[in-house]
Amino acid sequence: MRKFKEGERVEVIDDNISGLVLTATKNLVTIRTSEGFDMDFSASELMHTDGMKHIKVSNFEAAQVKASKEQTRKRKTPKISAKERNVAKMEVDLHIHQLVPSSKGMTNYDMLNIQLDTAKRQLEFAIRKRIQKVVFIHGVGAGVLKEELNYLFKRYENVKYYDADYQKYGLGATEVYIYQNP
Repeated sequence: MRKFKEGERVEVIDDNISGLVLTATKNLVTIRTSEGFDMDFSASELMHTDGMKHIKVSNFEAAQVKASKEQTRKRKTPKISAKERNVAKMEVDLHIHQLVPSSKGMTNYDMLNIQLDTAKRQLEFAIRKRIQKVVFIHGVGAGVLKEELNYLFKRYENVKYYDADYQKYGLGATEVYIYQNP
């Protein structure tokens, strides 16, 4: 255990704080920092600096070390495969349990309208934000929502739609490609 005396110069081991010891008990040392603040530390966090000479490192040597480290470390740009480039940027899940806390008491008509409103709002958001690909996950079901989505997408001139990747979504998703105007 280190012993510290009043008036002794100390530094904090893991921080850039130094100062003079004001009081020292067995485990707690109060120091006044060079900025004039009184702070408490445990004795194990401090080290004596009275009579220690400072170690100087020139900036030239530090710059050489930094430059040699930068030369050995080459930056690699991540390679993106064609398959990853074609992955949709945005997915919209239109399952009713994802859109409302509870569908209890709702008719099929109400649920369909909520799903279509969400699809229209998300499609217009993607057009505004210039997102080129959007996947609408509608599920298989009876196909009513899928047909309504097709009818919605037909109203947009700058939109092409088709079944989404079968391996990832099965038959329950439609991918929309939005043509961007220059």
